[in-house]
Amino acid sequence: MQPNTLMDLGGGVGIFGTILIGGIAGWIAEKITRSDMGLFMNILVGIIGSLIGAFIANAVGLRLGELFHGWFWGNLLVSVCGAVILLAALKAIRGRRSA
Repeated sequence: MQPNTLMDLGGGVGIFGTILIGGIAGWIAEKITRSDMGLFMNILVGIIGSLIGAFIANAVGLRLGELFHGWFWGNLLVSVCGAVILLAALKAIRGRRSA
């Protein structure tokens, strides 16, 4: 089943849940990649990371709903993975430009 809207990608968590998970995922990804961002960028990176993570999880056929009961932990895991991929890609692009 394909999501019909952006909010469907988060399992229907709503705007508050999306911002909460995005903020936490962005903060965790910031710590993992040793980046330095503010609250707004953490939320933005976490939300974009959730889209990247959901795309990859769906492409691989990973169904986190079967592994985790509830919406929070599965969405957070996917969002963190996607956010880390996003930040690593941005660092790689920036690194090539300055070299």
